[in-house]
Amino acid sequence: MPRQPDWLGHVTPERIAETALAILDSEGPGALSFRSLAERLGVSHATIYRRCSDLDGLLDLCVDHIAGYLPESVPGSDWARVTETRFTGLYILLTAHPGLMALRGARPWLGRQLLLRLVEPALRDNIAVGMSVQEAVLAYRRMYLLTLGCASFVDHRNPKAVIAGVRAAIANLDPKEFPVLTGNLDEILPIVGDDEIYYGALRQLIRSARPGTSGPADDSHRRRG
Repeated sequence: MPRQPDWLGHVTPERIAETALAILDSEGPGALSFRSLAERLGVSHATIYRRCSDLDGLLDLCVDHIAGYLPESVPGSDWARVTETRFTGLYILLTAHPGLMALRGARPWLGRQLLLRLVEPALRDNIAVGMSVQEAVLAYRRMYLLTLGCASFVDHRNPKAVIAGVRAAIANLDPKEFPVLTGNLDEILPIVGDDEIYYGALRQLIRSARPGTSGPADDSHRRRG
């Protein structure tokens, strides 16, 4: 019986994802390539291609890997609390990996674990509290986009560096041209890296989405132009 190649045993999708995330977290998105990943794993880059085929496939592995850590909801739990826990869990996972956020860009996030641990239970729970399918999808989409946007805006691992960068940028502005920014620097800076902005906005969306409340207007039928 022919012997299986060594890489089949230890270069699992999980190990590839963990190693790719380690590179992204320590060296940034510019350092990740099939060649650098192969060097870390001690295999040829052709081996990585066999598992991922391209960069999108590699990033899908990474996203699905972290999605496996999303909190599971218990049927019958309070909808608002479960919804907040679900999306703040996603926010925490995404902010821990800014390099992944930078590379994913506009690519769709449709891996099995993400659909299983986030999308399917979120829609199920929304419908269970009385939303129509359309309302359930709209509520989910608003919370999901809020989470992605807030997670990708700054590097949350180093808020001091973010604030220092904003301070330096505003300090170089002409006060006559930018009176609001330059004149209110001390009030602006604490808010730039404040995670509570996300948590507060998420709670507002949750309150407005519950059936029977006065939520935001349904703009799903609007057309551009």
